[in-house]
Amino acid sequence: MSLTSKNTSDAEVLDKESIVDIKKSRLKKSLLQDLYVRGNRTIAQLTRELHTSVPSVTVLLEELMDEHWIVEIGTADAQFGRKPILYSLHPKGRYTMLLDVTTYGSKAIILNLQNQILFKIDLHLSLEDNISHLAKLAESFHYVLAESGISASDLIAIGISMPGLINPKNGFNYSYRKLNPDKQSLVEWLEKELDLPVYIINDTQATILGEHQFGLAKGMENVLSVNMDWGGVGLGIVLNGKVFQGASGFAGELGHIQVKEDGELCYCGKVGCLDTLTSASSLIRRIKERIRLGQVSKLTENNFEEIDIEMVIDAANRGDALAIDLLHDIGKEMGKGLSIAVHLFNPEAIIINGVLAKAGRFISNPIEQAIYKYCLADFKNDLIINVSQLGENARLLGTHVYVVDQVLEKVS
Repeated sequence: MSLTSKNTSDAEVLDKESIVDIKKSRLKKSLLQDLYVRGNRTIAQLTRELHTSVPSVTVLLEELMDEHWIVEIGTADAQFGRKPILYSLHPKGRYTMLLDVTTYGSKAIILNLQNQILFKIDLHLSLEDNISHLAKLAESFHYVLAESGISASDLIAIGISMPGLINPKNGFNYSYRKLNPDKQSLVEWLEKELDLPVYIINDTQATILGEHQFGLAKGMENVLSVNMDWGGVGLGIVLNGKVFQGASGFAGELGHIQVKEDGELCYCGKVGCLDTLTSASSLIRRIKERIRLGQVSKLTENNFEEIDIEMVIDAANRGDALAIDLLHDIGKEMGKGLSIAVHLFNPEAIIINGVLAKAGRFISNPIEQAIYKYCLADFKNDLIINVSQLGENARLLGTHVYVVDQVLEKVS
C-alpha cells in the first residue's frame, strides 16, 4: 500500500468514527430531552420514541447513569412477564435557578431536571432600565442561594425571563438598552460575574413554551398565547409544533400595532398602540380617571392609590359596573388586535395569560366576541379560546424548558 493510499484509508476511518460519535451524541441528547419532556420511560418506550435499537438505548442509559444524568426509579406495570425498569432524569444535582423579572416584582425558583420546585421566593426587585439593575440581579442570585441552602456547584445554569425585545442569541435586551454594559450584553456580564451559563428569554415566549410543553397547548401544532400583563401585551406563537421567535427573537410584539390613530402616546413613542388600551397598567389608570370624574364604584371602598388588579377583579365579581365595563372594553380591544393574528397564523387555539387572565370570563368573553365579529367565519369555526390553567407557572416552566434545552445541546 502506498503512503497516499494509507493516508486516505486513515482519513476515511477517522471520518467514520467522527460520524459515529456525532450520531451517538445526537441520540444521547434526544434521549435526555425525551425523558425531560415525557417523564419516566422504559427501554422499550425509548427505543420506539427515538427510532433506534434496544442495544443502542441500553448502552446510552448505562453511560448516562455513570455520568449521573439518569437514575433507575423502579419498575413499570406489565400484563405479562418481567416488569420493565423505569428510567428518569436524576433528581439530585444539575439544578437550575430561574429569575422571573417583571416591572412590578420578581420571583426566583430552583428546579431539578424533573421539574420539581426545590425552592421558591418572591424578590423585592422590579425591572429597571438602568445599568445598576445588573448588580441587583447578581445580588439576588447570591441571596436566593443563601436562603435555599443549595450550593452554586449544584447549578448547571441560570435562566432569566423578562419583558422586552430580547435576542436570545447574543443576550441583549433592546427594549431596556441601559441594562446592557458598554460593548457587552447583560448575559455576558452576568456569566462573568456569576461563573455560570446564563440564558435569557422574552417572558411571552417563555409562557408559550410552558403552555406547549405542559399546559393547554400540549400536543397542538399551531397555537397563540396572549400575555396581558402590567407592562403591555405580548404574543407567543407556536407554528408547526415549534415556538416561533423570528429572525432576531422579536416575534410577537402585538402590543405595538396601532389600533387608535388619535389615541394615547405609548412609551415606545408611537400613538394608539394596543398596549395603551389593553395592559393592566392602562386599566388601573382608566379606572382612577373615572373615579376622579365622580363615577360610582365599589373600588372607592379602597385606598385610591392602592387600587390593583385583584381589587378590580373582586369588584367585578361583586357586580361593580365600572370594573365590568372596563374589563369588557379591554377584552374587546384585545380581540380586535388578536383577529389580525388569527388571520395571519390560523391557530387551533388562543390561550390567555398574564395578570389580566385572572379576570377569567370577564376578559375572555369579550375577546371571543370581538374575534367572532372581526374574523372571517372559516378562521373561527374550530378556534378554541381559553384562559391558562398554569397561570404564572407557564412562564416559569417555559423558562426551564428553554434553559434545559440549551444545556442539553452542549451534552457530548
